[in-house]
Amino acid sequence: PDFDVPEKARKALKHAVDEGRNYYTLTQGIPQLREKLVAKICQNIPMENRELFITSGTSGGLVLALCCVVNPGDEVIIFDPFFVMYPHLVRLAGGIPVMVDTYPDFEIPFEKLLASITPKKKAILFNNPGNPTGKLYSAETVKKLAEIAKTKNILLISDEVYSLFTYDDDLHSPATHNSNVLVLDGFSKSYGMTGWRMGFAHGPSRLIQEMIKLQQFTFVCAPSMVQWRSDEHTSELQSRLHLVC
Repeated sequence: PDFDVPEKARKALKHAVDEGRNYYTLTQGIPQLREKLVAKICQNIPMENRELFITSGTSGGLVLALCCVVNPGDEVIIFDPFFVMYPHLVRLAGGIPVMVDTYPDFEIPFEKLLASITPKKKAILFNNPGNPTGKLYSAETVKKLAEIAKTKNILLISDEVYSLFTYDDDLHSPATHNSNVLVLDGFSKSYGMTGWRMGFAHGPSRLIQEMIKLQQFTFVCAPSMVQWRSDEHTSELQSRLHLVC
C-alpha cells in the first residue's frame, strides 16, 4: 500500500500499548475481535461447523494451513501467475506444487484444472482478487471452482487478502458454495498495516482446530496490541479505505 495506517488506528495501537496490552493473547485471538469478524462474515457465508481465529498475517495463516493439510508427496494446485510465496510454502510443507497455466486472460481453464487432478491432490490454492494480476473472478467462475473442489473432495484454500480491492463487482467467495473452503484474509493491504501482522482464517472446524494447535507452538498468537480496536476505530478505517479507493 502507498498510504499510511489511518491516524485513529495508530492512536488505538498506542493506547493499547500504554494500557499494557503487550502480552500473549489467547492463541486464537481475543474474543472481542473474533466476534466482530464472525458477525460480519455471517452476513454472506454460513458459519455452521466453521470457526474463525486470528493469525499472524495472512501469510502466517497460509503456513499453518499447508503444514496441517499437506503430507509429504501430496500435490497442491496453484494457478499461474501466482503470489511468489505459494510454491515455496507448499514445498516447505513437503508437498509438490502443480501449476495450472491461466495465460493469456488469467481465467481459470477448467479443462486443464480437471486434467491436473490426481489421487495425490490435496488442495487448490485460489487467490481472488489475484496477485500479481489483479484479476477479479466472476460469481459463475467462483461457484464452478467451488463445486469442482467439493466433487473431487479437495480442500480449496481461498486467499482473499485483497477482498476490499473490488471496483466493478463484488467479491464472490467460494465459501458460499462449499463448506470445505478455508478462507484467508487480513488487514495488511486494505489498511496499510503490512508490518502489523494481523490476519484471520475461517473454515471447517476440524481444520481450524488443528491450525490453532500449530499456531500455539509456532507463532503463539498474532501481535497482541494490534487486536484491540474500538467500533469507532473500525468505522474510521472503513471510511479511509473508501477515500483511498
